[in-house]
Amino acid sequence: MQDPQRVLEQALKACAAGDRAGLATLYEFEASRMVTIAVRILRRHELAEEIVQEAFLQIWAKAWQYQPERGSARGWLYAVVRSRALNALRDGRREELTDTDSLERLQEDAGDSLYVDLFDDLDTSSRLRACLSRLDEVRRKTVFMAYVSGYSHGEIAGRLKLPLGTAKAWIRRSLSALRECMA
Repeated sequence: MQDPQRVLEQALKACAAGDRAGLATLYEFEASRMVTIAVRILRRHELAEEIVQEAFLQIWAKAWQYQPERGSARGWLYAVVRSRALNALRDGRREELTDTDSLERLQEDAGDSLYVDLFDDLDTSSRLRACLSRLDEVRRKTVFMAYVSGYSHGEIAGRLKLPLGTAKAWIRRSLSALRECMA
């Protein structure tokens, strides 16, 4: 069985060369995970599907920009979908959380397994996994909440029942440690 990372890299190269089979491979391997990421950020499944579709159009058009020496193909794909989802939030295409149920869900500590699964899904030999493993579990979770799920610092503080300043400091220090480790 071929390495999934290698398959994704080859599929991106095929897209860059105009081969639609490469895009089909990317879609087959990653679309469901990309929708999951977009749903975590947007909290609206139909909008998440739209964002993933837009992300695939962008991936098709800009596959030539992928550089394997700068990171994994999967990371590049997820960065595209995350960026598009966060742009949708900034553009106001997300309904505001105003009902009580949504506010209560925000404060629940549900979804912890997602962050553990995301960490476990990283390639065991990847530099990012090695650097993330140096962070304690809660600080690693704050990074995932901010950069995978798209939570604001205030939302992270609310979900983890931390003071806002503490959440901000943990994220800032964790990113600094990751930058230093990755350099």
